[in-house]
This record gives sequence, C-alpha cells and structure tokens, in this order.
Amino acid sequence: MSAPTAEGTRHAPLTRDDDKLLLHLLSLTTAGPLEGTPNGEVRLWEAQRAYAEAARAFGFTVEWHGVCAAEELTDEQVPAAVRAAIARDPEFLRVQPSLVLRLGPELPRQSTVMFNVHMDTVAGRQPVKLDGDTFFGRGAIDAKGPAVALLAGIRAAAAEEPRIGTEIGVLIQVVSGEEGGAMGVFGTRPLVEQGYTGRLNIFCEPTRGRLLTRSTAAMTARVQVDGDDAIDDAPAAGHNASVLLGHLAGHLALTLPTQAGNGQVCVAGLQTGPLHNKVYGSGQLLLNLSYGSAAEGAALEKALHDEVRAGLTGFRALFADSTLLAKTAADSALITRVDWLKRRLPTLDAHDGWAEELLTGRVGLPRWPADLPAFTCDAIWTAGLPGVFTAVLGPGGLEANHAHADSEFAERAELEAFAGDVAGLLTAFAATAHTELL
Repeated sequence: MSAPTAEGTRHAPLTRDDDKLLLHLLSLTTAGPLEGTPNGEVRLWEAQRAYAEAARAFGFTVEWHGVCAAEELTDEQVPAAVRAAIARDPEFLRVQPSLVLRLGPELPRQSTVMFNVHMDTVAGRQPVKLDGDTFFGRGAIDAKGPAVALLAGIRAAAAEEPRIGTEIGVLIQVVSGEEGGAMGVFGTRPLVEQGYTGRLNIFCEPTRGRLLTRSTAAMTARVQVDGDDAIDDAPAAGHNASVLLGHLAGHLALTLPTQAGNGQVCVAGLQTGPLHNKVYGSGQLLLNLSYGSAAEGAALEKALHDEVRAGLTGFRALFADSTLLAKTAADSALITRVDWLKRRLPTLDAHDGWAEELLTGRVGLPRWPADLPAFTCDAIWTAGLPGVFTAVLGPGGLEANHAHADSEFAERAELEAFAGDVAGLLTAFAATAHTELL
C-alpha cells in the first residue's frame, strides 16, 4: 500500500517480482523496424505477454491484443515512412502489436481511468542490470520502467480502495509505434478510435512527476531538388543541389524560428551524395517542425512554403552571374519542390476544472511549468474527445535519465514515487468521481 514519506510524497514500493519483470522487459529487444531492427528480432509480443501475465496476477484481463490493419493507415496523418514500410514489407505491422488490459467490468467512460504506456523503444542495446537501486537498460525510463511502476501503483490503489476494479474501471494501453517517427498511428490512434479511453487519460512519459496537459505535434517537410548531375571537369554544366540545398538550409534556419510560435524548428538531414569528384544535381533537405495548436501548424506550414520561395529568390539573385552556379540559379525554382512526410496531426491542450483540481489539488501533483515547452507524444490522439481529460505524467526526465542514450537508467525511488502518484490518483478518483455525475 502506498504511504506518504517524511517529505509528504506518496510511494508505492516495487516488489522483488516487479524488479524481475522490469529486468526481463529490458532484456527484450522491442525497437521496431522503423528503428532499423530486423523483424525477427522484434520481441514486442513476448514483452506484452509478460506484462499481461504480471497484471493478471491482481485482476487484470486481456481486453485486446493484436495489430493494426494496413488499410487503416492510408491518410495524410500517417508518416510517409510508415506507409513506405507497409508497402515494402508485409510483416511490418505483424511484429508491432498493442495490448489493452482491463481491471474490473466494462464501465461507462465517466467511471474509468485509462493509462497509456509504450513498450517499444529506440534502437540500440546496452547492458541490462540492477546496480543497487538503479535499473539500467534500453527503455529503463522510456518507458518500461514507468510501465512496471504503473502496475505497482494500481496494485497499491486496489488494495487500499475496494471500489477500484468494481465501481471504478482501469484500462491500460500498452502500445507499439510510439518511437521511430510512427507518431502512434498504428498503436495509440486505433485504440482511441475503438473507444479504449476513460474520464481521465494518463500518458506515462518522463515529466519528473509533473502534470503536463499539453502535447505538441510535429510535421516533417522534405525540400527536394531534382536536377542534372555533372562531372568535376565541367561542374557548371549541371545543377549543384549541394549548394542550393545548403543555401536553403541556412535561409530556413534563420527565418523559420521567428514564425514557429510555441513550436520548434529542426533543420535536419541534408543528402546529396558522398563523392568528391561529382556535382550532384539531386538531393533533399529534411525539416522537422513542431507546433502547439492546429492554427500554429497551419501557419508554420504556410511559412515553410513562403520561405522556400524567398530562399530561391535570394539564391537566384546571389548566383545569377556566377560562372559555377548560373545554371543552378536560373533553374532553381523549376527543380525544387516541397512535399510532406507527415503533417496535420492533432495537438493537445487540455483544460478541465474538475480534473485539474482533483490531480493538482487533491492528489498534489505539481504542474509542468507554463514557460517550459511541451513535447510530442501519443497523448495527441485524445485531443477533442468530449467529456474527457488527458495529461502526461511519469518519473524521471528524458535528458536527466539519458533516454535514447547508451546509459539510460531509472532510479527505484523515482519509479516508486510515480507508483505512489498513480495510487493517489486512482484513490482520489474513486472518492470523488461520483460527485461529478450528480
């Protein structure tokens, strides 16, 4: 059972079985094919079954365990990389299942709390170990450690409050497709569309125990140049995509951030070719653009197109008389285009007086600082659902705990504090949810 510490923070302890479960999950390769993992090495089915077995020990049942259908993934919100992977490999989706667990009978949404946690990780392996009270391994903080702590918190709450699992329902979405740029389209999105949501929806991501009620989305633009190659003995005879795209990269890095609102501009990969004795006429520049609202996203999308045109105008003026680049300058607008690898995803900005008072007032969760940028996660897929409240909450920090890095770790104390937050949230919900319905 969870209990306040001397400082007033609730903790729900991890048991020896919890430790074994977490170490087992960390030992399984669950990075998906978008992270470069061969299909035969992706062990998400095994990891989710082990998690379901641990949850079954205190009353959870498997509501659903399967994969998204390819025909659900053809719209413009689906990243191009996902669509290309499905077309290239029929096994792509079959190794990336998601799991839904339910505690108690199926109850109305108003009496249900949903937790979402992703079992997939980024690529890369590191030694798995428990060193004193520190867990090391890929996914320790993002998000296998939080997943195990979540079970500990629900277990503690159910032991403390008998209405949890009888009058109060609990759902857990254990998803794939959070990492690798998939944006949750074959994990969280279809589960939300199937109605596996609650009055409260908590997405378990590292927030240092702070309640984050916002989530940005991101779109990826590709600036493509399709011109003629040239040999190094006659470099002016072709189009120089390297110089053109380099110029556009610098222009966009200078001008777009001022138009990004609450989002971020990432001028990312630029590819033309690897050789020193050739002029490459074709290439691409990638940009990842985050935004905090649909209006910001639309404005940033328009700004990108406007600034590419402005950059091309500047390039023509700068290099019109260049012996080396006159052809590229003259044809720059004809050989350059912009397309989108993903765009127009929803964003989250949740407001609900009752829920926020419950979580910050009664449970005592600190708020995410208003001046600190939010980040992108699967919580975006609950945006716009009527009568629900969604927040992001979890132990540790992405940077502080070296998420996505070789030394990723999670401290027992921070996992147990998160478990205590989960227990406090559920018991408070059980005690107060009925008043909202009066």
